[in-house]
Parts: sequence; C-alpha cells; structure tokens
Amino acid sequence: MGGGARPKDAKRILEQAHKTRVGRWSRKSANADFVTGKNPRAPMKITIAAVGRMKSGPEQMLLGDYLERAGLAGRALALGPFTVTEIDERKARDRTAQSARLIEAIPPGATAIALDERGETLSSPDFAHMLANLRDHGTGAAVFLIGGADGHDKALRARAGRLLSFGPMVWPHMLARVMLAEQLYRAVSILSGSPYHRV
Repeated sequence: MGGGARPKDAKRILEQAHKTRVGRWSRKSANADFVTGKNPRAPMKITIAAVGRMKSGPEQMLLGDYLERAGLAGRALALGPFTVTEIDERKARDRTAQSARLIEAIPPGATAIALDERGETLSSPDFAHMLANLRDHGTGAAVFLIGGADGHDKALRARAGRLLSFGPMVWPHMLARVMLAEQLYRAVSILSGSPYHRV
C-alpha cells in the first residue's frame, strides 16, 4: 500500500495546513481565499443613497420596516446592515449637482448600482442572486443610487457598475426607495428560503 494519508485523516491534515499558513487558525479564517485573503462570506453592507429627504409618513414607515426586516434576516446570510443616505436637495438643486453628491456618497471600494430607466430589469430571484454573487466575490459594500426627479447624469451612469430599472413606468423617487427596500427584503427571504416570496 502507498504511504498517503487515509481519508479519515484528511480533515485533520487540512486543519493543520491552515494553522501553518494563517497562524492562529479558526474556521472563519479557514474559509478565506488564500489568494485574496478575503472571506467570501464576510458581511456586505448595503446602502440606499437617494436624493431628497423623506418626510414622516407611510412611505418612511414602510421603508424603515422593510430595511429592519432585511437587516434581521440578513445577518445569517452575511448581508447588511441596511442603511439610507439622503442628499439634501436644497444643497444640490440640479441633476448634475445631485449626481455629483451621490457619487461622493459611494464608499471607496463599494459597488455602485444606479436605478435608471435605461437599466436592465431583473426578476426578484435574479436580483437576489446578484446580491449573493457580489457578497460571495468579497464585495464589502453595495450602494444603490436613486436620483431626483430628473434622474442621473452621464457621469453617474458611467461611475455605476450596473444600471437597474423597475420597468418602463415612471415612479416617484420617494416611492422608489420603498420599492427597492421591499426588493432587498424579498431578496434576503429568497436566499434564506423564507416563504415570503412565492412563485
């Protein structure tokens, strides 16, 4: 018989190899990619950056409710926290200024996704898989950009890694936040196998 390790010893040998290569071994570090050093399941922060301040009312309540639910359900999936960044329209009155402020709100290294009428439309499962794919490739943060009444300028569309659309209909940009928040919660539900999403 050869001198190779028996199958039952494989796990012990692998753990010893991890101890040697990463120093203080842990299951979390063992899941890291040895090439990039990133854990593919490290939490991915998700931000909605939008022009305008949402006033108290049903839209704000729905927005907060969906993002809170997404945050609670997303912890086990390494998705979240979910936050909102608002751009004050009084300090950025036209599309160019608003787009510039949105670009400034994108953290270094984050993936920017702009909601734009020119963008592609995704099914809810495809949207969920897009988030999971970003997370699994080590993306530390994803920012969804929602413009004002006049939308985004060319500079922002060029900066965004992807353009998404809710369809050919025009939606109030405040309501678009709620729709996006609901889809984020639905995506988390799909990935977790929750019955919230029904086909």
